[in-house]
Amino acid sequence: MKASRDVIVIGLGGMGSAAAYQLAARGQRVLGLERFGPTHNRGSSHGGSRITRQSYFEDPAYVPLLLRSYELFEKLERDTGRDITTLCGGVMLGRPESRTVAGSLRSARQWDLPHEVLDAKEVRRRFPTLAPRADEVALYEERAGLVRPEATVTAHLQLAYQAGADLRFEEAVTRWEALPGGGVRVHTVEDVYTAGQLVVCPGAWAPELLSDVGVEFTIERQIMYWFHPRGGTAPFERHPIYIWEDADGTQIYGFPAIEGPEGGAKVAFFRKGTVCGPETIDRTVYEEEVAAMAGHMASRVPDLPGRLRKAVTCMYTTTPDQHFVLARHPAHPESVTVACGFSGHGFKFVPVIGEIVADLALDGTTELPIALFDPLRQFATLEGETTR
Repeated sequence: MKASRDVIVIGLGGMGSAAAYQLAARGQRVLGLERFGPTHNRGSSHGGSRITRQSYFEDPAYVPLLLRSYELFEKLERDTGRDITTLCGGVMLGRPESRTVAGSLRSARQWDLPHEVLDAKEVRRRFPTLAPRADEVALYEERAGLVRPEATVTAHLQLAYQAGADLRFEEAVTRWEALPGGGVRVHTVEDVYTAGQLVVCPGAWAPELLSDVGVEFTIERQIMYWFHPRGGTAPFERHPIYIWEDADGTQIYGFPAIEGPEGGAKVAFFRKGTVCGPETIDRTVYEEEVAAMAGHMASRVPDLPGRLRKAVTCMYTTTPDQHFVLARHPAHPESVTVACGFSGHGFKFVPVIGEIVADLALDGTTELPIALFDPLRQFATLEGETTR
């Protein structure tokens, strides 16, 4: 068993890498443990781009965290010299009563965020690649855009290492335990470690490593697609991100062609995954799945579903209410902090989650608003049922 550290961080993807950096920067002796290599593509923190936005349709309670996250992303770019964010604008489309439009408008108005509401004719005029129906509208947010997940994780790992963190890769955690006298013990495939505090950022391995946190997590296989537009990528290279909700609630999202003429433009369904496990996920993308995505896009972004460049899988780790779990562990509040269940919309929060986790691990509390993410909350499911 190795000598004790101040803090052990399990998982060095988006959230864990940010937590390791924040803790090491505050003078903690940090051990970071990751089952795969650095900046890998086996979980959720990959795919070249993730949407960032402030007019948050999920809940206005997220907005203060987003504002802080924007500040921290800017600092991360300054500190590392890496290209991490692109604020290309964002279009949230759907019927006026849709969650995507009405929820975005609610957050924008509550927090006085700059925005415009566009009718279908104005959307087509300003963004001719998009073809909304006559009964659809859009909220346009100039400060929306994208963040690069691989660059973000690499930057946080770089800063964590420079601050003295001991980062170990290809070393899977098998179990952990809170010790009766205080502190924690972590077992890996290689060794056993102890520390005063434990931070668990397990991604899709939450059901395995946080079975006692009291939350039912669902792991979902999702697919990201890159298409070469029929007329070339030029109209999509200076293009806003978009989220588009149909009358039946189906959502798609898309990005500009940030990889240039050969890269294509990325699109995906926001929530149309299948239940899987992190070790058993089928990473093959099938022709019928590609056809379904292309068919859905054909009437909305008519020039986009041309030749498929690539399609890859990732995973969502979803809670019943699709809100995060971010708190001290309810069964081990003195020594364990958990950050998980980001439900497919967490990456834009990565740097602020790292800051919050460090606050919780070192001080037991944070000044940032996280009451929505308490694992002891009542979970209202999408079907209206309430669970605990």
